[in-house]
Amino acid sequence: MVNKTKRLLVAGCVLVLTAALLAGCGGRGQPAGQNPAELSGTITAVGSTALLPLVEEASKQFMARNPKVQVYVQGGGSGTGLSQVSSGAANIGNSDIFAEEKSGIDASKLVDTLVCVVGIAAVANPGVPVENLAKNQIIDIFTGKITNWKEVGGPDQKIIVINRAKGSGTRSTFKAFALDGKEETAGGMEIDSSGQVKKTVRETPGAISYLALSYLDGSIRPIKIDGVEPNEENIVNGKYPVWAYEHMYTLGQPPGHVKGFLDYMLTDEVQNNLVPKLGYIPVTKMTVTRDARGNVTRKQ
Repeated sequence: MVNKTKRLLVAGCVLVLTAALLAGCGGRGQPAGQNPAELSGTITAVGSTALLPLVEEASKQFMARNPKVQVYVQGGGSGTGLSQVSSGAANIGNSDIFAEEKSGIDASKLVDTLVCVVGIAAVANPGVPVENLAKNQIIDIFTGKITNWKEVGGPDQKIIVINRAKGSGTRSTFKAFALDGKEETAGGMEIDSSGQVKKTVRETPGAISYLALSYLDGSIRPIKIDGVEPNEENIVNGKYPVWAYEHMYTLGQPPGHVKGFLDYMLTDEVQNNLVPKLGYIPVTKMTVTRDARGNVTRKQ
Protein backbone atom coordinates (compact mmCIF):
# COMPACT_ATOMS: atom_id res chain seq x y z
CA MET A 1 0.00 0.00 0.00
CA VAL A 2 2.87 2.33 0.87
CA ASN A 3 4.67 1.55 -2.40
CA LYS A 4 1.50 2.22 -4.40
CA THR A 5 1.07 5.59 -2.70
CA LYS A 6 4.69 6.52 -3.51
CA ARG A 7 4.20 5.59 -7.17
CA LEU A 8 1.10 7.84 -7.36
CA LEU A 9 2.95 10.77 -5.80
CA VAL A 10 5.86 10.40 -8.22
CA ALA A 11 3.51 10.23 -11.19
CA GLY A 12 1.71 13.36 -9.99
CA CYS A 13 4.99 15.24 -9.62
CA VAL A 14 6.04 14.27 -13.13
CA LEU A 15 2.75 15.60 -14.54
CA VAL A 16 3.10 18.89 -12.66
CA LEU A 17 6.71 19.28 -13.75
CA THR A 18 5.83 18.53 -17.38
CA ALA A 19 3.01 21.13 -17.35
CA ALA A 20 5.32 23.71 -15.84
CA LEU A 21 7.97 23.07 -18.49
CA LEU A 22 5.42 23.37 -21.29
CA ALA A 23 4.08 26.62 -19.83
CA GLY A 24 7.59 28.01 -19.60
CA CYS A 25 8.19 27.16 -23.27
CA GLY A 26 4.99 28.81 -24.45
CA GLY A 27 2.84 25.67 -24.49
CA ARG A 28 3.22 25.01 -28.24
CA GLY A 29 6.93 24.67 -28.55
CA GLN A 30 7.53 28.48 -28.81
CA PRO A 31 10.98 29.62 -27.63
CA ALA A 32 11.03 31.24 -24.20
CA GLY A 33 10.42 35.00 -24.40
CA GLN A 34 8.72 34.98 -27.81
CA ASN A 35 5.61 37.14 -28.01
CA PRO A 36 2.72 35.04 -29.38
CA ALA A 37 1.06 38.26 -30.62
CA GLU A 38 4.12 39.40 -32.59
CA LEU A 39 3.10 41.46 -35.64
CA SER A 40 3.92 40.17 -39.11
CA GLY A 41 2.90 40.98 -42.66
CA THR A 42 3.30 43.52 -45.43
CA ILE A 43 1.90 47.07 -45.49
CA THR A 44 1.66 49.30 -48.54
CA ALA A 45 1.02 53.00 -47.84
CA VAL A 46 0.39 55.16 -50.92
CA GLY A 47 -0.52 58.79 -51.59
CA SER A 48 0.30 62.23 -50.23
CA THR A 49 3.86 63.37 -50.90
CA ALA A 50 3.37 66.08 -48.25
CA LEU A 51 3.05 63.30 -45.67
CA LEU A 52 5.70 61.10 -47.29
CA PRO A 53 8.73 62.20 -45.16
CA LEU A 54 6.91 61.44 -41.90
CA VAL A 55 5.50 58.06 -42.98
CA GLU A 56 8.87 56.99 -44.41
CA GLU A 57 10.75 57.81 -41.20
CA ALA A 58 8.06 56.37 -38.91
CA SER A 59 7.97 53.16 -40.98
CA LYS A 60 11.73 52.67 -40.47
CA GLN A 61 11.32 52.97 -36.71
CA PHE A 62 8.27 50.70 -36.71
CA MET A 63 10.04 47.99 -38.73
CA ALA A 64 13.05 48.14 -36.40
CA ARG A 65 10.67 47.28 -33.55
CA ASN A 66 8.66 44.78 -35.59
CA PRO A 67 11.14 42.89 -37.80
CA LYS A 68 8.46 40.62 -39.27
CA VAL A 69 6.58 43.59 -40.77
CA GLN A 70 7.58 45.20 -44.08
CA VAL A 71 6.22 48.68 -44.81
CA TYR A 72 6.41 50.02 -48.37
CA VAL A 73 5.75 53.76 -48.71
CA GLN A 74 4.98 55.40 -52.05
CA GLY A 75 3.90 58.86 -53.20
CA GLY A 76 1.61 59.60 -56.10
CA GLY A 77 -0.60 62.25 -54.49
CA SER A 78 -3.66 62.19 -52.27
CA GLY A 79 -6.04 61.30 -55.11
CA THR A 80 -3.96 58.23 -55.92
CA GLY A 81 -3.83 57.25 -52.25
CA LEU A 82 -7.59 57.46 -51.86
CA SER A 83 -8.23 55.56 -55.10
CA GLN A 84 -5.72 52.83 -54.24
CA VAL A 85 -7.01 52.20 -50.74
CA SER A 86 -10.64 52.29 -51.90
CA SER A 87 -9.95 49.60 -54.50
CA GLY A 88 -7.98 47.46 -52.07
CA ALA A 89 -4.74 47.93 -54.01
CA ALA A 90 -3.07 49.55 -50.96
CA ASN A 91 -3.48 48.96 -47.24
CA ILE A 92 -3.24 52.67 -46.39
CA GLY A 93 -4.16 55.73 -48.43
CA ASN A 94 -2.27 58.83 -47.29
CA SER A 95 -4.16 62.04 -47.99
CA ASP A 96 -4.00 65.79 -47.36
CA ILE A 97 -7.76 66.02 -47.98
CA PHE A 98 -10.83 64.41 -46.48
CA ALA A 99 -12.07 61.42 -48.48
CA GLU A 100 -15.40 63.27 -48.80
CA GLU A 101 -13.66 65.92 -50.90
CA LYS A 102 -12.57 63.45 -53.59
CA SER A 103 -15.17 62.64 -56.25
CA GLY A 104 -15.66 58.96 -56.98
CA ILE A 105 -14.63 57.89 -53.46
CA ASP A 106 -17.13 56.26 -51.10
CA ALA A 107 -15.91 57.81 -47.85
CA SER A 108 -18.37 55.72 -45.82
CA LYS A 109 -16.25 52.62 -46.50
CA LEU A 110 -13.01 54.21 -45.30
CA VAL A 111 -11.69 54.55 -41.76
CA ASP A 112 -9.74 57.75 -41.08
CA THR A 113 -6.73 58.09 -38.80
CA LEU A 114 -5.72 61.73 -38.34
CA VAL A 115 -1.98 61.76 -37.74
CA CYS A 116 -0.97 65.44 -37.83
CA VAL A 117 -1.42 68.85 -39.45
CA VAL A 118 0.68 70.18 -42.32
CA GLY A 119 1.13 73.83 -43.23
CA ILE A 120 1.54 74.80 -46.87
CA ALA A 121 3.56 77.81 -47.95
CA ALA A 122 3.89 79.72 -51.19
CA VAL A 123 7.55 79.41 -52.15
CA ALA A 124 9.79 81.16 -54.66
CA ASN A 125 13.20 80.73 -56.21
CA PRO A 126 15.84 82.08 -53.78
CA GLY A 127 16.83 84.73 -56.32
CA VAL A 128 13.41 86.38 -56.03
CA PRO A 129 13.67 89.13 -53.37
CA VAL A 130 9.90 89.28 -52.64
CA GLU A 131 9.16 88.06 -49.09
CA ASN A 132 5.51 89.04 -48.72
CA LEU A 133 2.47 89.03 -50.99
CA ALA A 134 -1.09 90.12 -50.38
CA LYS A 135 -3.61 87.33 -50.81
CA ASN A 136 -5.11 89.01 -53.88
CA GLN A 137 -1.60 89.13 -55.40
CA ILE A 138 -1.14 85.39 -54.76
CA ILE A 139 -4.48 84.78 -56.48
CA ASP A 140 -3.57 86.99 -59.44
CA ILE A 141 -0.20 85.26 -59.89
CA PHE A 142 -1.57 81.73 -59.84
CA THR A 143 -4.55 82.61 -62.06
CA GLY A 144 -2.28 84.26 -64.62
CA LYS A 145 -3.28 87.91 -64.17
CA ILE A 146 0.14 88.93 -62.82
CA THR A 147 3.03 87.58 -64.89
CA ASN A 148 6.06 89.67 -63.91
CA TRP A 149 7.68 90.10 -60.49
CA LYS A 150 7.94 93.87 -61.02
CA GLU A 151 4.13 94.05 -60.64
CA VAL A 152 4.48 93.00 -56.99
CA GLY A 153 7.60 94.94 -56.03
CA GLY A 154 10.21 92.57 -57.42
CA PRO A 155 12.62 92.74 -60.37
CA ASP A 156 11.64 92.88 -64.03
CA GLN A 157 11.50 89.11 -64.35
CA LYS A 158 8.91 86.70 -65.71
CA ILE A 159 7.01 84.69 -63.11
CA ILE A 160 7.15 80.93 -63.72
CA VAL A 161 4.13 79.30 -62.05
CA ILE A 162 4.60 75.70 -60.94
CA ASN A 163 1.60 73.68 -59.81
CA ARG A 164 1.30 70.20 -58.39
CA ALA A 165 -0.53 67.80 -60.68
CA LYS A 166 -4.32 67.56 -60.44
CA GLY A 167 -5.24 65.01 -57.80
CA SER A 168 -2.66 66.41 -55.41
CA GLY A 169 -4.01 67.18 -51.95
CA THR A 170 -1.40 69.92 -51.55
CA ARG A 171 -2.76 71.59 -54.68
CA SER A 172 -6.36 71.22 -53.47
CA THR A 173 -5.49 72.76 -50.10
CA PHE A 174 -3.57 75.67 -51.62
CA LYS A 175 -6.35 76.31 -54.13
CA ALA A 176 -9.04 76.28 -51.44
CA PHE A 177 -7.35 78.41 -48.79
CA ALA A 178 -4.78 80.56 -50.62
CA LEU A 179 -6.62 81.07 -53.91
CA ASP A 180 -10.17 81.09 -52.49
CA GLY A 181 -11.05 78.33 -54.93
CA LYS A 182 -10.07 80.29 -58.05
CA GLU A 183 -8.96 78.25 -61.07
CA GLU A 184 -5.20 78.16 -61.66
CA THR A 185 -3.68 79.39 -64.90
CA ALA A 186 -3.45 76.79 -67.66
CA GLY A 187 -0.02 78.18 -68.55
CA GLY A 188 1.69 76.88 -65.44
CA MET A 189 3.95 73.85 -65.16
CA GLU A 190 2.57 70.74 -63.44
CA ILE A 191 4.78 68.44 -61.36
CA ASP A 192 3.84 65.16 -59.69
CA SER A 193 5.75 65.26 -56.40
CA SER A 194 6.63 67.75 -53.69
CA GLY A 195 10.29 66.77 -53.83
CA GLN A 196 10.43 67.54 -57.54
CA VAL A 197 8.62 70.85 -56.98
CA LYS A 198 11.29 71.92 -54.48
CA LYS A 199 14.07 71.00 -56.90
CA THR A 200 12.42 72.80 -59.83
CA VAL A 201 11.70 75.99 -57.86
CA ARG A 202 15.27 76.04 -56.57
CA GLU A 203 16.71 75.67 -60.06
CA THR A 204 14.28 77.86 -62.07
CA PRO A 205 14.80 81.66 -61.98
CA GLY A 206 11.53 83.50 -61.28
CA ALA A 207 9.69 80.35 -60.19
CA ILE A 208 6.85 80.29 -57.66
CA SER A 209 4.94 77.32 -56.27
CA TYR A 210 3.74 75.92 -52.92
CA LEU A 211 5.03 73.23 -50.59
CA ALA A 212 4.37 71.63 -47.23
CA LEU A 213 6.44 73.19 -44.45
CA SER A 214 8.15 69.82 -44.04
CA TYR A 215 9.96 70.50 -47.34
CA LEU A 216 11.35 73.92 -46.37
CA ASP A 217 15.08 73.63 -45.78
CA GLY A 218 16.46 77.06 -46.65
CA SER A 219 17.06 76.25 -50.32
CA ILE A 220 13.88 78.07 -51.44
CA ARG A 221 12.14 81.23 -50.22
CA PRO A 222 8.88 80.92 -48.23
CA ILE A 223 6.52 83.85 -48.81
CA LYS A 224 4.33 85.51 -46.20
CA ILE A 225 0.67 86.02 -47.07
CA ASP A 226 -0.72 89.39 -45.94
CA GLY A 227 2.31 89.72 -43.67
CA VAL A 228 1.63 86.43 -41.87
CA GLU A 229 4.53 84.00 -41.86
CA PRO A 230 3.78 80.34 -42.64
CA ASN A 231 4.94 78.77 -39.39
CA GLU A 232 3.66 76.50 -36.65
CA GLU A 233 2.62 79.23 -34.22
CA ASN A 234 0.49 81.06 -36.79
CA ILE A 235 -1.13 77.84 -37.98
CA VAL A 236 -1.89 76.60 -34.46
CA ASN A 237 -3.50 79.95 -33.57
CA GLY A 238 -5.56 80.08 -36.77
CA LYS A 239 -3.77 83.17 -38.14
CA TYR A 240 -2.30 81.42 -41.17
CA PRO A 241 -5.08 79.72 -43.18
CA VAL A 242 -3.24 77.40 -45.58
CA TRP A 243 -3.02 74.09 -43.75
CA ALA A 244 -4.52 70.63 -43.86
CA TYR A 245 -4.96 67.53 -41.76
CA GLU A 246 -2.89 64.54 -42.76
CA HIS A 247 -5.05 61.43 -43.01
CA MET A 248 -4.15 57.76 -43.22
CA TYR A 249 -7.19 55.91 -44.56
CA THR A 250 -7.93 52.18 -44.53
CA LEU A 251 -10.70 50.22 -46.26
CA GLY A 252 -12.74 49.26 -43.23
CA GLN A 253 -11.11 48.29 -39.95
CA PRO A 254 -7.46 47.37 -40.57
CA PRO A 255 -5.90 43.96 -39.78
CA GLY A 256 -3.58 43.65 -36.80
CA HIS A 257 -0.23 44.56 -38.36
CA VAL A 258 -1.73 47.58 -40.20
CA LYS A 259 -3.53 48.71 -37.04
CA GLY A 260 -0.25 48.32 -35.18
CA PHE A 261 1.45 50.73 -37.59
CA LEU A 262 -1.39 53.27 -37.40
CA ASP A 263 -1.35 53.04 -33.60
CA TYR A 264 2.40 53.65 -33.69
CA MET A 265 1.83 56.85 -35.71
CA LEU A 266 -0.17 58.18 -32.74
CA THR A 267 2.35 57.28 -30.03
CA ASP A 268 4.22 59.93 -28.06
CA GLU A 269 7.40 58.79 -29.76
CA VAL A 270 6.07 59.89 -33.15
CA GLN A 271 3.76 62.73 -32.11
CA ASN A 272 6.11 64.47 -29.67
CA ASN A 273 9.40 63.79 -31.44
CA LEU A 274 9.18 62.85 -35.11
CA VAL A 275 6.20 65.05 -36.04
CA PRO A 276 7.73 68.39 -34.90
CA LYS A 277 11.24 67.35 -35.95
CA LEU A 278 10.08 66.92 -39.56
CA GLY A 279 8.05 70.14 -39.67
CA TYR A 280 4.54 68.83 -38.98
CA ILE A 281 2.17 69.83 -36.18
CA PRO A 282 0.43 67.48 -33.72
CA VAL A 283 -3.35 67.69 -34.06
CA THR A 284 -3.61 68.14 -30.28
CA LYS A 285 -1.77 71.51 -30.47
CA MET A 286 -4.33 73.12 -32.78
CA THR A 287 -6.62 75.77 -31.27
CA VAL A 288 -8.93 75.51 -34.31
CA THR A 289 -10.54 72.63 -36.18
CA ARG A 290 -11.61 72.32 -39.81
CA ASP A 291 -14.25 70.04 -41.33
CA ALA A 292 -14.49 68.48 -44.79
CA ARG A 293 -16.30 71.57 -46.11
CA GLY A 294 -13.53 73.87 -44.99
CA ASN A 295 -15.43 75.38 -42.06
CA VAL A 296 -13.05 76.47 -39.30
CA THR A 297 -14.15 76.41 -35.67
CA ARG A 298 -12.18 77.55 -32.65
CA LYS A 299 -11.81 74.87 -29.99
CA GLN A 300 -13.63 75.48 -26.71
